[in-house]
Amino acid sequence: MQQTRVQSPGSPVRLTRFFGLALGVGLLVTLGACGSSKPKPAPLESLQPTRTVSVVWSQGLGSVEGAAGLTFTGDTVVAAAAGGDIVALDVKTGARQWELDVRSRLATAAGSDGRFTAVVTTGNELVVFEKGKEVWRERQPGRVATAPFVAGERVFIQAVDRSVRAYDAADGRWLWNYQRAGGESLSLAVPGVVTNYRDTLLVGQGARLIALDPVKGTPRFEANLGTPRGSNEVERLADLVGPSTQVDGDVCVRAFQLTVGCVNASNGAVRWTRPQAGARAIAANADVVVGADSADRVSAWKASNGDILWRVDRFTHRGLSGMAIWGDLLAVADSDGYLHLLALDDGRTVGRFSLDAPLEIAPTVKNGLLFAQTRRGTVYALRSN
Repeated sequence: MQQTRVQSPGSPVRLTRFFGLALGVGLLVTLGACGSSKPKPAPLESLQPTRTVSVVWSQGLGSVEGAAGLTFTGDTVVAAAAGGDIVALDVKTGARQWELDVRSRLATAAGSDGRFTAVVTTGNELVVFEKGKEVWRERQPGRVATAPFVAGERVFIQAVDRSVRAYDAADGRWLWNYQRAGGESLSLAVPGVVTNYRDTLLVGQGARLIALDPVKGTPRFEANLGTPRGSNEVERLADLVGPSTQVDGDVCVRAFQLTVGCVNASNGAVRWTRPQAGARAIAANADVVVGADSADRVSAWKASNGDILWRVDRFTHRGLSGMAIWGDLLAVADSDGYLHLLALDDGRTVGRFSLDAPLEIAPTVKNGLLFAQTRRGTVYALRSN
């Protein structure tokens, strides 16, 4: 049985140096392309759209860089810009409900539960606000790329070295630290998986989904989505890529350049996995799971058992973003800033919309609208017509 390391304020703290190098997806793609010319993107197909998109509202916040990401709390969406601004927008109208300035450049998107809002700066400081007022800061021992997860009056932080730390949201008291022993020395410097299912905290540790007790930080189960293989550490890198998707008690997620799969969120039983060497977040609903591989070939699997439903290669090398299922549509953007709408039943293209820039993260569906934040920082609320 794999040993784990759990620390709390009452136990000795053992400092473990992370010897690996944090690699971003772009660097890995560059490494894979050394010695060869960049593949030519597939041309845009001729299209007579049967579905159109209209802008309900949009708000420009400034360049996002590592701060890309949207958090929804009730009727509010919280967004950030790399320069340090955090803004809460009304989901229906885009009106600014509150905004604050962290006074530092941001390394992550903001996490919020509606009362507490947390973010990590490029100086590795975790900064927590309550109702727009800063209440505490805490320097983290290492780099952070994943937005803080705020729930149950706690703030959970996952560092690039995969360690997970928990704090009391009100006073910054450190509660516990968790890191699975025996992990790989390399990790992705991109947003990973930190979320909850009912009263359980779910985090990614390499290719494993770990369920933790949010009060004690002790593991409840772990689910292995695949065993990395390769001749070097880069080829064996297989971190879970966020965000994950929860559907009918399952969590569906991608393990970078390894697999796509679904796990029972109650007991950790792996429902199914399918090999796919991809780097972006997948989308899922009760019927279908969809993801693109590293060459931007899009595949759809049956959610119940992983059987293939359809596959399309019209978007090869177009630099697809993470995806979102939007009613009977699949929404995905490319590196030219085009948002493509695919019919969920067979993958045919039914619409296209031009954003002001590419997407850094997957779009999100809320109240029937599609929300997307571009690399320029513009937050869109879109309606399908």
